[in-house]
Amino acid sequence: MHQYLDILRKTLERGVDRDDRTGTGTRAIFGEVMRFRMSDGFPAVTTKRLAFRAVLAELLWFIAGSSDVNELHALGTRIWDGNAYAPYWVDQARFEGDAGRNYGQQWRDWIAPDGRHVDQLADVIRGIRERPASRRHVVTAWNPGELDATSLPACHALFQFFVADGKLSLMMYQRSCDLFLGVPFNIAQYAVLLHLVAQITDLVPDEFTHVLADAHIYRDHMDGARQQLTREPYPSPRLALDPALRSLDDVVARYRDSVARAKAGEKPGPLLESIARLEQYQFHPPIEAKMAV
Repeated sequence: MHQYLDILRKTLERGVDRDDRTGTGTRAIFGEVMRFRMSDGFPAVTTKRLAFRAVLAELLWFIAGSSDVNELHALGTRIWDGNAYAPYWVDQARFEGDAGRNYGQQWRDWIAPDGRHVDQLADVIRGIRERPASRRHVVTAWNPGELDATSLPACHALFQFFVADGKLSLMMYQRSCDLFLGVPFNIAQYAVLLHLVAQITDLVPDEFTHVLADAHIYRDHMDGARQQLTREPYPSPRLALDPALRSLDDVVARYRDSVARAKAGEKPGPLLESIARLEQYQFHPPIEAKMAV
């Protein structure tokens, strides 16, 4: 994770101070790239603790095409509450806890101009199997026609798969990058997605490339970022993924079952860890910071 820390340091030292939508203000740079080879270990930040259960819960929520934050609550995370219950959004919500036409609904239920419902993720997985050399293995969450129909327009806006020599790689373009809180979360989430799709398509997960457009540190995160940069990273952990997950339907079924069992009183942690977990994960203590909304 040294490359992530290098970008964090570069932003602190050379970034431009700007006002922003949240009123918090940021220090920002533009146009950075990180590359993570899965053979080197799972790219989890170790200079503070990564909330891996929340990473996994949100990813499964996306894959299931859900917008209901009550499902995330059942799985022990409230990371979407700031947006789903924001004053600017609540009057537009379709139901209590609706986050809107967000990532998962765009991935799994893009509405075409003629009214067709397009399952982008399923189509891409089918394409990887049937036409591995295609350059159209793309999923986009940035839908200009529905930016007002979600509590937060997509930050990680588009991703694309690449197949070569029996290996699967993934590149993600992120238009807005909260370097201190969000980016470590995003790195881990797309690395899990890469492993999951590789397993579904019988390929070896190879490289995750993360393109950072507007990469910024919020003003009230700067002290935390400086503290993080004083810490020496530990070796990367390994990802243990349930080998029984062989299709999107398998993943969605496990997600739905986990939500139902958690709502019935089971602890969400073991439910999520039965799907995926980090092994040999060493980390420094957490650094508290508030998400800007």
